[in-house]
Amino acid sequence: MSSHGSSDEKHAISHSVEKVPASPEVTLTSAGKAKKPKKEKVVHNAELYAAIQEANINPYSKESFKLYFSVLIAFCCACANGYDGSLMTSIIAMKPYQAVFPVGDTGPTVSAIFSLYTVGAMVGAPFAAVLSDRYGRRVGMFCGGVVINIGMIVISTAMTTPQFIVGRFILGLGIAVMTVAAPAYAIEIAPPHWRGRFAGFYNCGWFGGAIPAAIVTFGTNYMGNNWSWRVPLILQSAACILVMGAVWFLDESPRFLMANGREEEAIAFLVKYHGNNDPNSALVRLEVEEMREGIKLDGIDKVWWDYRPLFLTHNGRWRMAQVLMISIFGQFSGNGLGYFNTTIFRKLGVTEVPQQLGYNILNQGISAIGALSAVTLTDKMPRRKVLIIGTTLCSFALAANSGLSAVIANQEAERGEGNFDLNYGKGALASYFLFNVIFSFTYTPLQGVIPTEALETTMRAKGLAASGFIVNAVSFINQFATPIALGNIGYKYIFVFVGWDLFEALMWYLFCVESQGRTLEQLNWVYDQPNPVKASLKVDKVVLADDGTVLDTTARGVATNADRVDAI
Repeated sequence: MSSHGSSDEKHAISHSVEKVPASPEVTLTSAGKAKKPKKEKVVHNAELYAAIQEANINPYSKESFKLYFSVLIAFCCACANGYDGSLMTSIIAMKPYQAVFPVGDTGPTVSAIFSLYTVGAMVGAPFAAVLSDRYGRRVGMFCGGVVINIGMIVISTAMTTPQFIVGRFILGLGIAVMTVAAPAYAIEIAPPHWRGRFAGFYNCGWFGGAIPAAIVTFGTNYMGNNWSWRVPLILQSAACILVMGAVWFLDESPRFLMANGREEEAIAFLVKYHGNNDPNSALVRLEVEEMREGIKLDGIDKVWWDYRPLFLTHNGRWRMAQVLMISIFGQFSGNGLGYFNTTIFRKLGVTEVPQQLGYNILNQGISAIGALSAVTLTDKMPRRKVLIIGTTLCSFALAANSGLSAVIANQEAERGEGNFDLNYGKGALASYFLFNVIFSFTYTPLQGVIPTEALETTMRAKGLAASGFIVNAVSFINQFATPIALGNIGYKYIFVFVGWDLFEALMWYLFCVESQGRTLEQLNWVYDQPNPVKASLKVDKVVLADDGTVLDTTARGVATNADRVDAI
């Protein structure tokens, strides 16, 4: 906010923030002459940059490791969700499962089994927001674990399709509660300059569950009896038990504490974890003052039914636009095909179940590499540029896959089913894997970052609940429509996503608000502007000494065109 040189912005924030002074030892030589600055650095907020440089949080301190442990527990909540994402595509291919539930691998019954999980998550989302806002992020994570364990018992003991579907519904309820509380917690405890990595790492928990599920089902498939599918279902509760046992050893989110009148506890958290135990830390002072101004004790988090500010104000609509785009695009860019990997592999010539499960492990592994690579760069990479370029590349990869799949289909029409040049199958498989790597790099970390950054504290849980509802509504479409579409039109279904991904890239270009490099509270100024996209691309310049010390934070204003390109 205060970094943009706007008088309104300065009035909103800068009056409560003391500038970090340059020390005489840094700015003067022994002869009393000013040092020549090393360079000017383009940043999104000068005061924040200076405060971060002054704070110099030790990443190897006891306090930092406690933060890492806290994020790891939130990560386990995402693991529970990812475990299910890889689980059913493997179980549905098992012969013992098909002997008990003869549903095939495409069609309406398979659609119902997959999609009732997302229906449960949609139903649970509003209740998840109430739990998280009223009782805290830790309580939300704990309660989600309890519900998932109940669902695990119902589904793992099922011998009829209706009971199995009910178990899927209960699992969805539990995951909704967990995945509203956990990302809010991860981003609210993070220092500003670690926020992207914390939220990105949280969302990579999807692979922390998907890869073990793929490995477990690969192994249990050789058991050859009902335990081959029951054991993976039982192990779905493993991450939840860890969360339920560890969550009470964590500190509560400072922003939740501040929003509920527990300011002293919130400040103590910030001093301990963001300020190197220094109550006079410039970073702590900046965060505290901005929380005081930005968090309302009578905010919408106190009224369980009130979602109006998300839609009826200019600020709220732009925030929800970011949430809507990442929620819809993050589920409907072609990645929903991954729920049916084994079916896709079969259509590309991989006919043996062990091979299908092995390729599923490979796909999850290389996708995780893409996602984790992006996590390490999340606090440095501009969100907007990554989303525009990455989504475009997703379209290209799917175009290659669908084109090669078309050749395979034509050859099968001429020669008979299963008779085609395997080189085309290998090419289609490689392009499908490439798509998953690109998608994972582009979207997996930012699916956790974008919605949590876009929402301010008192609307964060409700906004994430709305996001969860949207995500699961789109997932329902994916999981219900995909097996029917693959059964009826095969590879042609992929062409839908080729064009759709290009549309998504255009939407990111027109409407994506850049949130990298600012505090959560400073983003309020951005969303208050007539054109938040343009406002988010404004940058400041700070003057650095030879040793990297910030000498001056007053070189601010609208960036030149060249600077703005760098910022985008």
